[in-house]
Amino acid sequence: MELGLVGLGKMGGNMRERIRRAGHTVIGYDRNPDLADVPSLEELVGKLKGPRVVWVMVPAGAATQSTIDELSELLQPGDVVVDGGNSRWTDDEKHAEELKAKGIGFVDCGVSGGVWGLKNGYALMYGGDKDDVAKVQPIFDALKPEGDFGSVHAGKVGAGHFAKMVHNGIEYAMMQAYAEGWELLEKVDSVTDVREVFRSWQEGTVIRSWLLDLAVNALDDDEHLEKLRGFAQDSGEGRWTVEAAIDNAVPLPAITASLFARFASRQDDSPQMKMIAALRNQFGGHAVESKSEH
Repeated sequence: MELGLVGLGKMGGNMRERIRRAGHTVIGYDRNPDLADVPSLEELVGKLKGPRVVWVMVPAGAATQSTIDELSELLQPGDVVVDGGNSRWTDDEKHAEELKAKGIGFVDCGVSGGVWGLKNGYALMYGGDKDDVAKVQPIFDALKPEGDFGSVHAGKVGAGHFAKMVHNGIEYAMMQAYAEGWELLEKVDSVTDVREVFRSWQEGTVIRSWLLDLAVNALDDDEHLEKLRGFAQDSGEGRWTVEAAIDNAVPLPAITASLFARFASRQDDSPQMKMIAALRNQFGGHAVESKSEH
């Protein structure tokens, strides 16, 4: 099938390549002309045969809103817009209503896989009407990992981004646990090779995971994380997870504590946050701050 893809950064660019490898046609637009296949959204839409599917991979908030606003003027009834960025689920409901008024469908899709998605596939969580989802299904099938899992129609509009938000909240807590354990191991005199302790956990333990593998990768690059500053950003989804928990009276002590730990990292050079920063860089290509920059 044909797909229009808006936003060709770290995630979008690799997604375009994976979809093309599956035999589909992708026409990509990005503000950076060196990445784009076409010079404008208008030309992107003009090159697609109806019913059109346009997937948006731009930053949440104003950038997504302006892109959807422009597409709403270019697309026709029966076309579908997919928001695959990290939008808040409440924005999805608004976008769906705006597009529905013009006969245009809307699907929200939480995408996980980071810089490794091109090789391993992307975990996909999507929400929307089943007929709209069906129009996008070949692309979901191209992007997902091999096998029976890694892709889910989570529910109605907003469900995809809500599920991805909770996924990221769990990710916060898991990274924090690895980071706390790493700092404690580094602190004591009796443990003389912390990196190899972490490596030993990769087989046969109940805490083995891809995040643990990435922690070992980071320690192989910088055994004591001495090159990093103990500072870690939060993407916003951790905050939204905690806010949703408050709204629904659901206790989330581990996820909430991990979010507040990131706030603490902005006050001092936190050893735990060196590991958090290293993990975020490993799985998502997120920027890190080196000590030499301060």
